[in-house]
Amino acid sequence: MRAIYRHFYFWVLLAILLGGAIGHYFPDTGVALKPLGDGFIALVKMLIGPIIFLTVVLGIAGVADVKKVGRIGAKAILYFEVVSSFALVAGLLVVNTLKPGAGFNVTPASLDASVASKYANAAHEQSITHFLLHLIPTTFTDAFSSQGDLLQVLLLALLFGFAMVHVGERAKPVLTLLETLSSVFFRIMGMVMRLAPLGAMGAMAFTIGKYGVASLGPLLKLMGSFYLACAVFVLVVLGAIARATGFSIIRFLGYIREELLLVLGTSSSESALVPLMQKLERLGCSKSVVGLVVPSGYSFNLDGTNIYLTMAAIFIAQALNVDLTLTQELTLLAVAMLTSKGASGVTGAGFITLAATLAVVPAVPVAGLALILGVDRFMSEARALTNIIGNGVATIVVAHWERELDHASLQAVLNPLQPQSTAPKPLSTSETP
Repeated sequence: MRAIYRHFYFWVLLAILLGGAIGHYFPDTGVALKPLGDGFIALVKMLIGPIIFLTVVLGIAGVADVKKVGRIGAKAILYFEVVSSFALVAGLLVVNTLKPGAGFNVTPASLDASVASKYANAAHEQSITHFLLHLIPTTFTDAFSSQGDLLQVLLLALLFGFAMVHVGERAKPVLTLLETLSSVFFRIMGMVMRLAPLGAMGAMAFTIGKYGVASLGPLLKLMGSFYLACAVFVLVVLGAIARATGFSIIRFLGYIREELLLVLGTSSSESALVPLMQKLERLGCSKSVVGLVVPSGYSFNLDGTNIYLTMAAIFIAQALNVDLTLTQELTLLAVAMLTSKGASGVTGAGFITLAATLAVVPAVPVAGLALILGVDRFMSEARALTNIIGNGVATIVVAHWERELDHASLQAVLNPLQPQSTAPKPLSTSETP
């Protein structure tokens, strides 16, 4: 058994604790460490576009069956929509039961509308027309630029992958080139992941130094309710799905603990995308299913964001003493289902999406966003954690449905103390951070 200091998650956890201590006791220093977290996230985002493109293209080309790709995609979308609905309902039930906003008695006139104006302007761009136009990049390379979007990358990857399948044998040289490029990009990501402790420390130091735990005050009830809703969703809803598929959600969480700690420190589920895909393959999911489900899940399967949208919107209504009708609450659910699509795992995206959701219920002023601006950063960790767990479970479920899940490997990895007939292959050097 390896010493604990030889495990990567130990250094990530230590960095998170150190960053929290710096932010608490030396807040100015904590705020000054913000570039460490931002720099790490920037490095990850620099590689996410090419890696998702290569992964999806190779996943489609590896299947070499257009009908099968369509079947996997249809099953994934069906799963995403059903489970996302459960997430929205979970948030609605918890916020209406605990009523964290009751008693705030905030008057709309006392709100500083300018605080939320930039988010409202950004939310205005989330109309259906803008969404469709934004889905299509101006040029092929625009999707990979700093202004690009994962949905644009997915669109290009789908077109490129299907085209390769139709070209057939003549696309073999291109396939070989893409496989080589994929190996190179994954190796670069492995090098970047070694900087994860620094990134986690900088991000956590800034969060605590900037906002401070003591300054949260009465908003702690909202945070506690949100974390409780996420925990219930993961353990009950995803736990039931996992049990039906043949594995334990608790053991799965232990298996991806390094990725969870990384997400906790950086507040970004994108930072753990590549390690998650590698671990899912080791768990027994076929490469083609992982390559298709995980990248699409980062745009269409945001369970944590869905819970956040319903809870935050109704919390603001409660704080402003606005009584929403059942129709208005159901409208919020429906709109949240749409606006959450395409929201990235980076801090701030959920806040903009919330502004877009509130815009459809005039009774709740968008200026109410100012009420939760100070704690949004603290809730982003739970959003990102729930998102990555949900995508991991989704991939295993779809692989199971497609009969492309090696249950022997699944049990051997998650239950290492039990005798297994088939042992999983160890992670290669390129797969470790």
